Amino acid sequence: MNILVTGANGQLGNELRIVAAQAAKGGDNYIFTDVNQVEGVETTYLDITDIDAIQKMVSDNGVEAIINCAAYTNVDGAESNRPVAELLNATAPENLAKVMAEVGGLLVHVSTDYVFGKEPYNTPCKEDQTGTPTGVYGETKLLGEQKIMASGCNYIIIRTAWLYSEFGKNFCKTMLNLTATKPELKVVFDQVGTPTYAYDLAKAICDIVTERKYVGNTGVYHYSNEGVCSWFDFTKMIAEYSGQTECSVQPCHSDEFPSPVTRPSYSVLDKTKIKQTFGVAVPYWTDSLKICIKNLKG
Repeated sequence: MNILVTGANGQLGNELRIVAAQAAKGGDNYIFTDVNQVEGVETTYLDITDIDAIQKMVSDNGVEAIINCAAYTNVDGAESNRPVAELLNATAPENLAKVMAEVGGLLVHVSTDYVFGKEPYNTPCKEDQTGTPTGVYGETKLLGEQKIMASGCNYIIIRTAWLYSEFGKNFCKTMLNLTATKPELKVVFDQVGTPTYAYDLAKAICDIVTERKYVGNTGVYHYSNEGVCSWFDFTKMIAEYSGQTECSVQPCHSDEFPSPVTRPSYSVLDKTKIKQTFGVAVPYWTDSLKICIKNLKG
């Protein structure tokens, strides 16, 4: 199968490169694309806001599946950049979906727990729960989901949460630096969710696609690591596993860090569906965090 990956130089895209290399004997051919080029990393240029460019890429390479890792993910920035956020989070996925519909292919699209959050609840969010985003980022990601569903293509939408990895900018790497350089750190404890190691998500996606498990099982799914924590708990474990014991990490309320957008206070995702449908094994969040920090420190 010829599989096109968009946003290949981001966190998830880089982890997909690793997983694809590990599964190279499977016979699938991955084409890694991005608008951002990184020196020394083989990447094909593709602007997914240009539907003609997508059609040509798909036609020239016989693409049968697209894994869309590209997105506008600046939650605060989206509040003042709705047109750009909507272009990347809604229009671009719609372009991909339309092209896959034309060739009878599959689109795997990565969405977010931020499609939830406005309504108060304290039980894990299921796939059929009504989206209630709290800001432009979540609104545009939800719109992207809706446009994909309306396109007529075969799709797997996977909502994930609190993504981190060895690549790019992310919460884990930021806290590793801060706990190593600051004597004290305040982190919010009133926002609860689940960290997701991008490598684990990449493995789940590749398994679903390369084993053709998606046949007859298209739809919306949730994937994060197992367990629940706050950003404060996440930071405490980052400091502990990295050996940064001299920094005093203290809990605080969200209102101590003013933001242009209200983030979900509870966005834990229910993963029952993806585990039962595809037989996906989901690691516990602290186990995966240890692996990532070991890789970063190594």
